[in-house]
Amino acid sequence: MGARSVGAGRNGRPVQPAKGERLADWADGRLGLYPMAKTNLRKVFPDHWSFMLGEVCLYSFIVLILTGVYLTLFFEPSGIEVVYNGSYEPLNGVIMTRAYESTLDISFDVRGGLLIRQIHHWAALVFVAGMLVHMMRVFFTGAFRKPREVNWVFGWTLLFLGIITGLTGYSLPDDLLSGTGVRFAQGAILSVPVVGTYLSFFLFGGEFPGHDIIPRFFPIHVLLLPGIMLGLVVAHLILVFYHKHTQYPGAGRDQKSVVGMPFMPVYMAKAGGFFFLVFGVLSMMGAIATVNPVWAFGPYRPDLVTTGAQPDWYLGFSEGLIRVMPGWEINAFGHTLALGVFIPFSLFPLIMLAIGVYPFIESWITGDTREHHILDRPRNAPTRTGLGVAWLSLYGVLLIGGGNDIVATHLHLSINSITWFVRISFFAVPVLAFVVTRRICMGLQRRDRDKVLHGRESGTIKRLPHGEFVEVHEPLTQAQRFALTQHDQATPYEVGPLVDANGVTRRVGPSRKLRARLARAMYGPDTQIPKPTAEEYRELTSEDHHH
Repeated sequence: MGARSVGAGRNGRPVQPAKGERLADWADGRLGLYPMAKTNLRKVFPDHWSFMLGEVCLYSFIVLILTGVYLTLFFEPSGIEVVYNGSYEPLNGVIMTRAYESTLDISFDVRGGLLIRQIHHWAALVFVAGMLVHMMRVFFTGAFRKPREVNWVFGWTLLFLGIITGLTGYSLPDDLLSGTGVRFAQGAILSVPVVGTYLSFFLFGGEFPGHDIIPRFFPIHVLLLPGIMLGLVVAHLILVFYHKHTQYPGAGRDQKSVVGMPFMPVYMAKAGGFFFLVFGVLSMMGAIATVNPVWAFGPYRPDLVTTGAQPDWYLGFSEGLIRVMPGWEINAFGHTLALGVFIPFSLFPLIMLAIGVYPFIESWITGDTREHHILDRPRNAPTRTGLGVAWLSLYGVLLIGGGNDIVATHLHLSINSITWFVRISFFAVPVLAFVVTRRICMGLQRRDRDKVLHGRESGTIKRLPHGEFVEVHEPLTQAQRFALTQHDQATPYEVGPLVDANGVTRRVGPSRKLRARLARAMYGPDTQIPKPTAEEYRELTSEDHHH
């Protein structure tokens, strides 16, 4: 882009451009910003409430950074023991670490410190919850398909790092509750065969609890993990811009066009307002809802455990696995392998890994190499939807297991009964949830088929000449029929005949056989209701017209 021409004023003298225009010309001449801005600032984004889930994650992350910077100015990550003599009189004279003492100082002596602490904690909870719900929206609608597999991996990594970051930040105050959680994690690390003791000594700097764990958690929580997450967030947003935004099926929407509003100024204005709304809600939660009152727990002591010690909700999954697992052990060659801890400790990352690689597994099963920019309705992918609901039901069951003591005391139930309920439900509930969800999806597909062919029930009753009463159906509009029938129905992959026309036996590898079985299970004839064809629709409508 060349320099702009200088216009002439009323007196014929040239009019110099304004300072802002000169600055824009200067930047454009050196960085080439104008073509990039012209392309991206008018980029169209579709408008749907579910797309705001990702924005909740982004804005919560921004609030976390802002409040975290403020807390860093006053927090001292030190394991040195001191005697407390501060504003909270019930703990005066108690021996504690400097980290716990500085947390109390932030809560009671720093202006706005307790409010910022609570906003920070609530933002962390909302951040992880937002990422989980956002990923479920992406999963159920198939938004992870080509070309967005890498972005799915970025989001999955952010979720995993968010959980680890929450654990490290939750442990920094060194109160009795968080110390119990660190002890729980250390016991799980010790269960790793052969290298568990070495890992624990390396992490804690010696015997538990040691004096190094808090100074080590602090840079991990404040610098390392947030830096990686910030880079992933930027990469995630760049890919969202690079790949045009997904959209729900509807009139005028296809794989090549997007129906929505431009990024500037409409979407940007709405996004800015939504940021302040999220910030306001988090501030209100921090002001009126107490979370993590460390002064009520007291400092951590290895010989004490808080009553009803519960981790943040996103770690209840892993704790539930360990709480309900039988205490199996193997003693061999003078060593003890604690299977009751190691197996559930290994299951958690394995289940998370299965979520991360699912897009690549589905792509391999279907063999679909096309780009997908139109989202699936969950009912049109019954097997995938069933798998998602099964995972969520498993999460809910193990969340009950992670809080079995709280459930027992509040509902006046036996903790052993709850433990056995969770053990049985761990295997039964996901299977039941999968079967029920898939049947519901199939029923919704049948209803959509009937809507397309026969129209919508109007509630108007009509009496025919021969005395029969029938309900009048209103035909759907063309746009409504398109939204219900635009989806593709995948044909399951087949190995084909094992013997060719010449009688020669074909060699089929085990991977191809496995792929064919999985394809039949996901896209076989019993997993989807055939869409109504144009011929069926014309035949029915012509018959109605004839009668």
